[in-house]
Amino acid sequence: MARTHIIGAGLAGLSAAVQLCKAGREVSLHEGAGHAGGRCRSFFDETLERRIDNGNHLLLSGNKAALGYLKDIGAEDSLVGPGKAAFPFLDLASNERWTVAMDKGIIPWWIFSKSRRVPGTRPLDYLAALKLAWAGDEATVAGCLDTSSALYRKFLEPLAVAVLNTSAEEGAASLLWPVIRETFGRGEAASRPLIAKDGLSESFVDPALKFLLERGVEVSFNQRLREFRVTDDKVTGLAFATADVSMGDEDQVILATPPAVAANLVAGLQTPTDSRAIVNGHFRLDGETGDISFLGLVGGVSQWLFVRGDMASVTVSAADDLADDDAGDIAVRLWAEVAAALDLGDAPLGQHRIVKEKRATFAQTPEQVKLRRHLSVPWKNLCLAGDWTDTGLPATIEGSIRSGVTASETVLLSKT
Repeated sequence: MARTHIIGAGLAGLSAAVQLCKAGREVSLHEGAGHAGGRCRSFFDETLERRIDNGNHLLLSGNKAALGYLKDIGAEDSLVGPGKAAFPFLDLASNERWTVAMDKGIIPWWIFSKSRRVPGTRPLDYLAALKLAWAGDEATVAGCLDTSSALYRKFLEPLAVAVLNTSAEEGAASLLWPVIRETFGRGEAASRPLIAKDGLSESFVDPALKFLLERGVEVSFNQRLREFRVTDDKVTGLAFATADVSMGDEDQVILATPPAVAANLVAGLQTPTDSRAIVNGHFRLDGETGDISFLGLVGGVSQWLFVRGDMASVTVSAADDLADDDAGDIAVRLWAEVAAALDLGDAPLGQHRIVKEKRATFAQTPEQVKLRRHLSVPWKNLCLAGDWTDTGLPATIEGSIRSGVTASETVLLSKT
């Protein structure tokens, strides 16, 4: 039987492996690092003496690919969130708090309720988001919207930065609209916020590896691919750092690595070349807080606060400038915002960990988006996967998993 070799065990590679395994295909999964999950993983931090996520991720109930993947691997109950679409916010500059709370059903009656919409907004303001639907390829989020409006400053801008990991001034409007259409545009049932109950690895990685291993999938770690062996228009072998793997005539390859790695392995492959950083701050609290699971933040440095047990974590997206600062200085700035958000007064900075991902995602600008739309591979038994490929979505968990599904479908339909 033909075997599919998947290079990279991030969410794109894991997703592709799960789909091919479900279809009864033989699969070998090769990962260059000593762990799976890529940037979506958890680890034990010795300073904090706690298990933390490498980066924080908020999903929505309309993320069909992600939720389908979790169901496939038996982890559909590993995400938690409120039973309704409610998004609490805090303006760190004014100390104003509010919650955007949607109605059940598709019709957005909630925008007519002053207590459930963004403060300072009117119902007609929300029609402004529709401008994103007709945005051209060159349009930015800020260029489509009224940047002086309360809706922009208190909801649409933080949403754009979180989704695109790129400032609204340069972020591609064409990527934000599909997210709005597939979640908020489908009503409350598709807009409920979800976070990992225990950790990203516990939700997305460990159950997937268990699923694959139980079905005979070969999984190898610390196997960094050095080059492809190619004959004519096909990949015929894989040269790893420690061994070479020969491929059969009907075998195929899914390359599910970051764009820079893919470009180094495939001569002439044009990929997005610019990237943006994400900074996460993890803080050990003096005891557990109340029932806050997440909180949107505006008017400061941090953008999202996540609380799990006695751990508080904040995320700063599009954080290239902040990532260059000293970790100690970053911790002081972020802790002040955590303390304000959780009403901790002048509680001192305790155990903490600052995680910098300087190349967290590709820069989702109109210029870089064009590069992902013109991907072509020179060998007929090779296809690509990854959140940077042309999924039609931003570089998110949903986009990454969807890319793996698409790659697996390509393999299943192809005849080498």
